[in-house]
Order: sequence, then structure tokens, then C-alpha cells
Amino acid sequence: MTDSGRRGLVCDVAISGGGMVGCVLGCALAQQGLQVALVEQKEPQRDWPVEEVDLRVSALSRASQVMLENLGVWEAMGRMRVSPYRRMQVWDAVGKGSIQFDASEIGEPDLGHIVENRVTRLALWERLGEFDNLERLCPDRVVQISLEQDGARLELMSGRTLQAGLLVGAEGALSPVRDMAGITSSGWDYDQHAIVATVWPEIDHEAVARQRFMPAGPLALLPIDDGRCSIVWSTSPDEADRLMGLEDEAFLQELTAASESVLGRITKTGPRGVFPLRLRNADRYVMAGLALVGDAAHGIHPLAGQGVNLGFMDAAELADVVVKAHRAGRSLGSLATLRRYERARKGANIAMLGAMDLFKRLFSNRNPPLTRLRNLGLGMADVSGPIKHIIMRRAMGMTGERPTLARRVPWQPGGGGL
Repeated sequence: MTDSGRRGLVCDVAISGGGMVGCVLGCALAQQGLQVALVEQKEPQRDWPVEEVDLRVSALSRASQVMLENLGVWEAMGRMRVSPYRRMQVWDAVGKGSIQFDASEIGEPDLGHIVENRVTRLALWERLGEFDNLERLCPDRVVQISLEQDGARLELMSGRTLQAGLLVGAEGALSPVRDMAGITSSGWDYDQHAIVATVWPEIDHEAVARQRFMPAGPLALLPIDDGRCSIVWSTSPDEADRLMGLEDEAFLQELTAASESVLGRITKTGPRGVFPLRLRNADRYVMAGLALVGDAAHGIHPLAGQGVNLGFMDAAELADVVVKAHRAGRSLGSLATLRRYERARKGANIAMLGAMDLFKRLFSNRNPPLTRLRNLGLGMADVSGPIKHIIMRRAMGMTGERPTLARRVPWQPGGGGL
């Protein structure tokens, strides 16, 4: 990073947004020797009571775990808390269809990990601070951008200016950079809100993730390593309002019933939160001088827990593209460079968004023909080992072409791996 007087700070890549996805990208690029500026409004929370679980958790796939290992943060996350789940049970509330997944069937120790978002972000943020070639501009935010064929110029709230070979919007679903660039999104609001909370079940979850599909929406019980569960309960907006308005004891009774007492009685709940569910995909991921990653580019239904995993894959793919261009002496912000990233990720993201939307519509209803179809499908998949193995490996991100960061290969600054 250099300061060129009137031109302000000059860097290879400027990242707007220091959430999980923006931090993964920042670490990946800095680890490969690029000059990076990361602009973020607020530092992550550094301390919290050991017994407290963040309302927002993510089901990190094996591919995401590999990325975080390659970036040198997985061990630090483990010291805070990561909760492996070894099996998964899915069943339909209307009918008898069900399916079970077990990591041992494919020779894996687990299917993934339930990790609090604040754990992942803090570990990544502290890793960012270890790079001499990365500057964290915090607290600050981008207030104006000028995109050019060979990069972008940024005006920051602090009065600073940034000249970058590439600007990346990674601020999440309400991305200001995306809006400043005039990039529109397609999609729709679901008729569902998701209630999140940490709860205490009567019976130990035994490291099993559970999901029950009901007509109003799915209920997920995600295992935390001390026996608690993080829940994501998707239901209609009116029903979500009603449930949020209940006293704890009444809410626990409703939750126990909704879970069919699969873990016995739910005895206690922490604070509850609620958020609306939407499907969204940016009409374009790139412009000359700009790329979008993570929720700035797309939003997905949480029923399969793939949101942050898709964002990490965006970051890893963009890192591949940018580092290759940098080593070849090509413009980082040219459309010829960035369209390689868009081609690699937009189609894959649309396919995943479409699949999750189909699942949502297939299971969130009482239509008798669809009920028979989905129960038949669950039953057939459950008795077919090869189909289950394919589903598990795909969900873990272990199939198909993967960005370098998502592979177990050397990932060294300026060295191999790309």
C-alpha cells in the first residue's frame, strides 16, 4: 500500500466490507502478495461470555473448512468454538418420508461444522492484521466510487481517497457499492420469516443436525458442542410475529411440538431473533473495475445452510482470477479478467438458488400429489447408498471443479497453489 499524496492511498484491490466473505478474500489476496485495502465500518466483537452462543450461526462445509485451514484461521476458530455434526436427519411433517446422512458412510469424520458467525469473523479479522501488505481502514466506509477501465477510485467517509486496480463489494445484502454502481438485482421475497435462537433440549443431540419440513416452513435443530442447539425456524410472517410475542415457556411448548419431541422437551431458550427470507441474485456480478461477492451478489433460502459457503466460493474463485491476472501483468479490473470470475460463479450460484427455491416450494405446502412425490423421493434416496453419497459430497463441496483455496494444496504467499 502506498500513499501518493493527492491521489491518496494506492492498492491493487480495495474491499468494501469486512464481514466473513470480505475477510476471506482479503486474507487470500494478501497471502498471495497483493496490496489490499479493506474498508469496514465496525470491528468485530472480541469478547463474549463463554456460555453465550451467537444468534447467527453458519453450517460450514468441508470446502469452507479447507479454505479457512489454508488461510491459517481454522485452529484459532477451534479454540473459540466449532461444533462438528456427524449425521443429519431430515423428515417430512406431512407423511412418513425421511432420509438420514452419516459421515462414516463416505469415510469422513463429520459432515461439516456449526460455527457462530462472530467466531469466523474474529479469527479472520485477526489474521488480516498479520499482513504487512494489507491495511484495515476501520471505522470507515465508502461514500462515492468512480469506476474506470483500469480500476476504481473511492471516496471514504473519513475523507481519505483510494485508488485501486479493483474494487470488490462485499458488504452484504444491502451493498452500498452495488447500489452506487447501479447494479440491479432480480428475485422475490419469500412468504416466510426465520426465527433464530439457542435452546436447551432434554435429550443430547449426539452431534446430529436435524431438519423437519412443515407446510409453513422448515425447522432446523443445529447441534452446538455443549449439548445445546441453534434453531432456524422458518414460518409465515404472521406466525413468526405470534411466536416472537410468546413468553418463553409458551414458545418452548410450541417448539417442542414443532420438533415432534425428537430431542425430548425443549427446556430453555436464549434470546430470539427474526429476519425475513428472500431470494436475490444480482443481474451482473462485475463491471469494469468492480466485482461483487457473497450476499452483495446473491441471497438464498437458509434451508440447506449454503449461504456463507457460496460466498466463500465466490471469494476463492475471485482470488484465483485476480492473482493469475496480477502475475501475468494484466489489468485486475478489466472486464476480460473479471468475466472469468462471473462465468465461474454466476451459473453455479443460480443453480443453487434455483435448487433451494424448488425445495422450499416442494416442501412448504400440503398439496397431496406433491406430498406423495416428496415422500417417495425421500424414501428412495434414503435406501440408495450411491445417491446419498453424491448428495453428501456435493453438500460438503467435495465434487466438481473447485478454486485453489478450496483444495488441500500448498497455498503460500507468492508461491504455489494458483
